[in-house]
Amino acid sequence: MDRVSYLIFDCEAIADGELISRVRYPHDAITALQAIRRYRDEVRQERGDGKDILPVTFMLPVSVAVAKVDAHYRLLDLTVLDTPQFRPHVITRHFWTGWAKYGRPTLVSFNGRGYDLPLLELAAFRYGLPLPDWFNVEAKSYDQARNRYNTGAHLDLCDLLTNFGAMRLAGGLNLVANLIGKPGKTGIDGSKVQDMFDAGQTQEINDYCRCDVLDTYFVFLRTRVLLGKLRLDEEQKLVSEVKAWLESKAPQIPVYAHYLEHWGEWLPPAE
Repeated sequence: MDRVSYLIFDCEAIADGELISRVRYPHDAITALQAIRRYRDEVRQERGDGKDILPVTFMLPVSVAVAKVDAHYRLLDLTVLDTPQFRPHVITRHFWTGWAKYGRPTLVSFNGRGYDLPLLELAAFRYGLPLPDWFNVEAKSYDQARNRYNTGAHLDLCDLLTNFGAMRLAGGLNLVANLIGKPGKTGIDGSKVQDMFDAGQTQEINDYCRCDVLDTYFVFLRTRVLLGKLRLDEEQKLVSEVKAWLESKAPQIPVYAHYLEHWGEWLPPAE
């Protein structure tokens, strides 16, 4: 069995209306759904850009997709946790127990330091899950798993590409995926997840999460080229292998066919 060296993951979240009602509107007789709507309206007005994404502190994980990758950067599997129930407490437990089960492989995300990991850490706090290997606060600073610069514990590709926030990566994952010919966003982004969930579109949310993980995987491969860990021809061979894998899995997981429909071939510039 190939050893899992990296877990590439992405999270989608929904608002906890009961928590919002208790914390923000304790004296108002409103329902959980009304509390969510009211808070979203307030955030949209405050931001002024039309977006109503709520702070991660008021959110629950509703979809977490994880790709298992070996030390040679080969994709071994891609799964969505707690399918088909998608229960936040079970998703959280499966994520952290899976990380421990596979020997604490490097977590890989895109902007996970600012959103996905805080979401899953707060969920573990909420549900009373012990995470001593992750919250190893008594270790030397650099050896602590949550240290911002400990890329052996968590490699945030957004941090890598922006030199830990020294520049703003306008366009995000969608941009860098498109730079290397991968689909990026195809009509859905995180700001739409709440409305999709309220409409019962859980399958579509999980499909979107899978595609974000695929984009993150391909961005991860290109960063390995950037760091001199992979030759470009080795990266392209891995890309071809995963494309064939997606084609083989598409009959069982239709969103892979959708992903391949938006696939763009990347070619090196001509000399």
